[in-house]
Amino acid sequence: MGISGLIEGYAEMPHRSTTSSVELFIDGKMVAAGQDKLLLEVILREKEIPHICYHSPLMGPIQTCDTCIVEVDGKLARACGTKVTAGMQVDTESKRAKDARAEAFDVILGNHMLYCTVCDNNNENCRVHNTALELNVQHQEHSFKPKPYEVDMSNPFYRYDPSQCILCGQCVQACQTVEVNETLSIGWELEHPRVLWDGGMQIAGSSCVSCGHCVTVCPCNALMEKSMLGEAGFLTGLPKDALNKMIDVVKAVEPEMGYGAIMQVSQVESKMREERIKRTKTVCTYCGVGCSYDVWTKERKILKIEPLHGDANQISTCVKGKFGWDFVNHEDRLQKPLMREGDTFREASWDEALNFVTTKLSSIKQQYGPDSIGVIVSSKTTNEDGFLMQKFARAVIGTNNVDNCSRYCQSPATMGLFRTVGYGGDSGSIKDIGSSRLVVIIGANTAESHPVLATRVKRAHKLFGQRLIVIDPRENEMAERADIHVRPRPGTDLVWISAMSRYMFDNGLARLDFLDKWVHGVDEFRKSLEPFTMDYASRTCEIPIETLKRVAQEIGKSESTCILWAMGITQHTSASDESTAISNLLLVTGNYMRSGVGAYPLRGHNNVQGASDIGAMPDRYPGYQFVNDPAIQERYEKRWGVKLSPTRGLDNHQMVEAIHEGKLRAVYLSGEDMISADSNANVVGAAFEKLDLFVVQDIFFSETCRYADVILPGAPALEKDGTFTNTERRIQRLYQAIPELGDCKADWKITQEIANRMGANWNYQHPSEIMDELASLSPLYAGVNYERLEGYKTLQWPVAPDGTDEPILYLNGFAFPDKKARLFPVAFHEPDEKPDRDFDLFLNNGRLLEHFHEGNMTYRVNGIREETPEPFLEVSEDLAKERGIESGRWLRVTSRHGSLVIKALVTKRVHGNQVFIPLLSRNGPINVLTGSHADRATNTPAYKETAVKIHLLPDMGSNPLKPLNFRYSGKPTPQPGVEVERKWKRKDYHMPGTEPLVQIQIEK
Repeated sequence: MGISGLIEGYAEMPHRSTTSSVELFIDGKMVAAGQDKLLLEVILREKEIPHICYHSPLMGPIQTCDTCIVEVDGKLARACGTKVTAGMQVDTESKRAKDARAEAFDVILGNHMLYCTVCDNNNENCRVHNTALELNVQHQEHSFKPKPYEVDMSNPFYRYDPSQCILCGQCVQACQTVEVNETLSIGWELEHPRVLWDGGMQIAGSSCVSCGHCVTVCPCNALMEKSMLGEAGFLTGLPKDALNKMIDVVKAVEPEMGYGAIMQVSQVESKMREERIKRTKTVCTYCGVGCSYDVWTKERKILKIEPLHGDANQISTCVKGKFGWDFVNHEDRLQKPLMREGDTFREASWDEALNFVTTKLSSIKQQYGPDSIGVIVSSKTTNEDGFLMQKFARAVIGTNNVDNCSRYCQSPATMGLFRTVGYGGDSGSIKDIGSSRLVVIIGANTAESHPVLATRVKRAHKLFGQRLIVIDPRENEMAERADIHVRPRPGTDLVWISAMSRYMFDNGLARLDFLDKWVHGVDEFRKSLEPFTMDYASRTCEIPIETLKRVAQEIGKSESTCILWAMGITQHTSASDESTAISNLLLVTGNYMRSGVGAYPLRGHNNVQGASDIGAMPDRYPGYQFVNDPAIQERYEKRWGVKLSPTRGLDNHQMVEAIHEGKLRAVYLSGEDMISADSNANVVGAAFEKLDLFVVQDIFFSETCRYADVILPGAPALEKDGTFTNTERRIQRLYQAIPELGDCKADWKITQEIANRMGANWNYQHPSEIMDELASLSPLYAGVNYERLEGYKTLQWPVAPDGTDEPILYLNGFAFPDKKARLFPVAFHEPDEKPDRDFDLFLNNGRLLEHFHEGNMTYRVNGIREETPEPFLEVSEDLAKERGIESGRWLRVTSRHGSLVIKALVTKRVHGNQVFIPLLSRNGPINVLTGSHADRATNTPAYKETAVKIHLLPDMGSNPLKPLNFRYSGKPTPQPGVEVERKWKRKDYHMPGTEPLVQIQIEK
């Protein structure tokens, strides 16, 4: 059986669990194993044998290297490609098996020059190096023959050296079946086979998205991070000519002395490297997926990111998580406090800056009262940072005017879940999404906004028959892959979703038994659905009725359904109601209370879930406990030793209004570029100018910093300990990898100093103490502590006091006192702002894969900036033809609220009179165009309800899409995997051990 057939049997898919086991014999010892397990996995539980091309169950068997050959019932077989069976007799130590493995490895050495002593990759993670040690190889029969190809250095982040490539295919397997970008293949029919990008072009300009999967799994130095080159080894920084001479010296030793001497020197040098290269577990600081990995650092240099053990990502990363770390050491980093002097800023000592801040805050509090001050917590900083800031607002200032950036994106989704099922978080895990039979993505560009999570959907869809429906006005990657792609009229999602619910009742697809047992309000809800006929939905949403019925049938008949949504839903004036409608539909179809189902509002920032969990909300203490509940208030007052306000505070949106009304006089803001993030930047900027005191805590001088009175230099994730909570409610530890830069401080330290100068008596020595306090006050985090989160251990809230967590919510009932969910009727309202004769285009906006939001971090990463240096306005081909627009033409885009100048990009991704601008803001923030209208329930800005007009300017610029960018001309080459059968058909291939063996000298 080839690789395409084996993947399905062996790759880790939760819905394909095996309970039965069989007994077999390995080297005469009886062992038990699951009946569908790979023989290699079972052997590796007992002993080590070579296995260069086998990486992990996620990657599955590849069968290209032949180094894991054993005897099975008297016949040679690849252990990685063999399933265990009852009574199987396995001999790993027979002469035939050992000779076959040695022969296979000798063939590999013909493709790879062993110069380990001067190789940057020899840090105990090179399986070629380790196998040479394990087999004690002294000489090789297959002499090394360099391939007639140049080293490809065209990608900004990594390089490919064909002559060092052993053709194991792991990079191809990772690209085709884990990342599922489908860029890589191997030209097995070439005279000199090699890895190919898009069938034969260079890396740059191919469909490669620089996710780094290929580099992570490469077992040697063929694919390497450029940041490692010349840095990892003691001698590898030599000039190229000198390094080549060193390699020649190494190779000259082998014929007479053997590899033993080379390996001994290499091992010593490797240990020396380990002493100066630090490996630290951290958690990604970009999106809400929560990838975790080891970061390799040498002093302050970030050498590489190595993923393997993360529960959310395993071997996976995206371009930002794998390569987007240059910002940490960027020259723009704030390293000292800054204080305003007129229109400029000067450096100040911490004492001067903090004395000014605390004196001014105290004065404002005394003169205008505690509710004249607002505190805005960052969703980029840790749970511990955020907990102290909200505690500072409540226990030191005395106000509930505290919020975080979930107000801009996720609050409506949380509201919809609060209304219906009780918890404001994902129903299950990324694992559940991957195991579902149907995934519906609504208003989310998952492949670009949550790329590693998207890989699990793409993988399940490609390999395991998962159905995929995408509802989005724009044709993003997931829409291109979908079985059904629907383009509703923007702002009308509530209508078609509610029509789906009615259809389920009307056509016998509603789970009445589930509803009767677990859900309140069925009759009232059914009455509320009367307007939502399929005809009404078709007319209102501009979707063919046949398409709507097809989607309804798919959802109604699927054995398990997950619905994923993001800002395409949550940034409308009816966002909370739209999110509620999604949860209603899941309840109607019984898609809660088990694995592989449920609601998944995809969190945008790395800790936006955590920022709300820890109480950075105007009406909730940590753990979503209401500030106006007397019993809860009493518990917090007792622990904190102060009197607390029971009055609901102001959210971000209301704070801006209150500033304009003269009610809010001071704001302390951490890690949030509100000018670039909040709606209607002109209104927000005008508000900040009115403040008596504006304190901004950040790592860069952002647009918002221009309005500050004092700027305090915080520290990014690599410079501190703490925890993040990802989109699946997973709490993960991060460890300090490098010292704080200059005079900057971890955010919790800054907040503690301000609090103590205002009369508090806090004495936190480490973030673990802050987590202990959070756990003592919040039932959601009751059993969380740093010991239970040690290393790569994680917990998904709610966590019981004994440490038991809940990866899947609602298994034993919903989060209400009676354990029953609630169907929540909603009504449709047209968007507040729609296109008309004057503003005739609908403006959409969102992230780009390579940049994070406005680009404060990613624009400071050289390779990312090189790939995508500027934003653009996506224009449909029809609109371009109608108005004479070409890619590169400068346009003025004007809304009812503002205007900006930007280049056009003609593309098939947008349709008709819809246009799209990425959030990357190098020419000014996109939200100068968006208005102040917001979701009626949560005040989340309606960024997705903006009408614009465009005016062609006379200037013609270059195409904003650069040839280096994967969107420019990339053409993926989908395959089921490595297609190793093509290798086996080559005339120069034979199964090791099946012909007279080439003898390799191995020391006994």
